[in-house]
Amino acid sequence: MSYTVVIPARYGSTRLPGKPLLDIAGKPMVQRVWEQARLSSAREVVIATDDERILEVAQGFGARACMTSPHHPSGTDRLHEVAAYFGWADEQIVVNVQGDEPMIPPTVIDQVAHNLATHTQAGIATLCEGITDIAELVDPNAVKVVFDNSGMALYFSRATIPWPREQFKAGQNTMPTQGDWYRHIGIYAYRTAFLHEYVTWQPAPPEQLEQLEQLRALYHGARIHVAAAGERVPGGVDTQADLDAVRARFAAAG
Repeated sequence: MSYTVVIPARYGSTRLPGKPLLDIAGKPMVQRVWEQARLSSAREVVIATDDERILEVAQGFGARACMTSPHHPSGTDRLHEVAAYFGWADEQIVVNVQGDEPMIPPTVIDQVAHNLATHTQAGIATLCEGITDIAELVDPNAVKVVFDNSGMALYFSRATIPWPREQFKAGQNTMPTQGDWYRHIGIYAYRTAFLHEYVTWQPAPPEQLEQLEQLRALYHGARIHVAAAGERVPGGVDTQADLDAVRARFAAAG
């Protein structure tokens, strides 16, 4: 199986401006992500940016990089521009690795690409992991996913889904003793043909309410395969506290 990784790297960030270029143990964050992706089985890793500064840095450490529009409403739209620019074949599998996950395990990049190749009825493949902490379960920044017995997504939400009605009657301070909950991990695999279709769809009402672009695919009838990640995936860098924690982990690793 052959596939390509694209790393979207936008300069603008409300909480961490210039995030892809922030230093982590002597290297910019985008380079750390690129190095992890290069350890996967991907035949090619491309950095897609909207800023000349990121492009220059990426090319400086040897990455294949390209400029994309600063006006894309979602990462999927940015991926489509890259696939169209390089003229990738319709059946080419493209994995979107977020540009703020410098500790993403290469094995999960391979896993999501393999899952899409295996499940030909799915338009997208993605991953999840179990939730065991009540704070994460009720946190709107932790996106929850529910899927059917064949691994196809039913819905993604910032809300607690499914809702444990009887157990939450007594309060929401402890994890329910019955049921399973899963946090969505924001890594996606697509085929180029699906990307061409996705960008023709208007944003969906649930997508706009929850600010979750994968809901556009479900709204328009596409199927999304979900599987438990084969390895624990550390969280991405969204805040200064996240950045400090990642820097500490790299420093501890030497």
